Amino acid sequence: MATWTVTRVLRDRNAGLYLSAVVVSGFGSSALWLVSGIWVKDLTGSDGLAALCVFALWAPTLIGPALGTLADRVRRRPLLIAANLLLAALLPALFAVDTPDRLWILFAVLLVYGATGVVHDAAESALIASAVDKSLLGDFNGLRMTANEGMKLVAPLAGVGLYAVYGGARVALLDALTFVLAAGVCTLLRVHEPKPLPVPTGLRTQTSEGARFLWAHAQLRPLVLAGGTTMLFAGLNGATVYAVAEGLGHPPTYVGLLYVVQGTGSVAIGLVAGPLLRRLGERRFAGYGIALTALAVTAQALPCDAVALASAGAVGIGLPCVLIAALTAVQRETPAALLGRVTATANTLIFAPTAVGLAVGAGLAELVDYQVLLAVLGPARLVAVAPLPRCQRSGARASVTSDRSSSDANPA
Repeated sequence: MATWTVTRVLRDRNAGLYLSAVVVSGFGSSALWLVSGIWVKDLTGSDGLAALCVFALWAPTLIGPALGTLADRVRRRPLLIAANLLLAALLPALFAVDTPDRLWILFAVLLVYGATGVVHDAAESALIASAVDKSLLGDFNGLRMTANEGMKLVAPLAGVGLYAVYGGARVALLDALTFVLAAGVCTLLRVHEPKPLPVPTGLRTQTSEGARFLWAHAQLRPLVLAGGTTMLFAGLNGATVYAVAEGLGHPPTYVGLLYVVQGTGSVAIGLVAGPLLRRLGERRFAGYGIALTALAVTAQALPCDAVALASAGAVGIGLPCVLIAALTAVQRETPAALLGRVTATANTLIFAPTAVGLAVGAGLAELVDYQVLLAVLGPARLVAVAPLPRCQRSGARASVTSDRSSSDANPA
């Protein structure tokens, strides 16, 4: 099934090209995201400042709905190319970061990096929805997850190695080169994009239009709420990961092994997400993933290496299900003129709770034994299933409809 999924997507020229851009840029991004924290730690010795690197990258997500509006006001392919080239031109500025008093340059670049990423993701989702056959959206989003998670397994090690030998600026240069390559791949995409019509309303009104559409949509709102609840609990659980390693009698570096196993699970589910979405529909696919994650998190309370590793793999399989389901539904159900705003709003509602969960989880981890915490948080995350609509297999119906009209679905 996985082989057929890959073949099916790669036979679509636009899908294959864009996946290659995801792999290239994802490698550089994953390397820089890890190295930036290490870089700050080495220059200052401060764990708090190192953690601010992640905050700087994620902070623009909080204004995602406004940033996503840009993706609806211009053609998406030129916007993607410009976003990649902007970051490629910006990252060499990090060569100036060689003392603690110049760290403001790094944080400024990371903020722009994060904001550009929000716009990039919104434009990408909108462009893919028009450039790729709608019957392939689930397969594409699954393989995109596989590509991203695969890079997270490989790139950090390469980035740390490069940093150890040449320093952080060389890692930034590597990331810049990957953005140039990604921009080049985007120029090869074949997609017809009509010029967006002038919008008489202001930014606030345009932004609220995307939020109103998402909230009023009976299919999308529950999936996005389920995704946000899932990621809130992911943050809460993530704060216990070092306590799990300690409880097993291992040093903190054992967490790296747990993350590798979890990433491997995410790679695996991405390969089969498309067929499973067609068979189950978004609601059941997301619900089964949430249930599997709840079981795996509960099992992590057991002080056993084999259980901990198996649970990490199960979390890697279950956690992405609701994210893939929600993104695919947003791409399929949203009108093209609104897709940038709706995607950015959905991403904010889904991923912003992660930061809240991490903060609250860090406090709980200091007050409550990690085994008790996991035993409670595991079953509790089943509340994420509650918002999911009791509807028919809409994903399967959409796939059949798209197959019947595939000539209209892909304007290339």
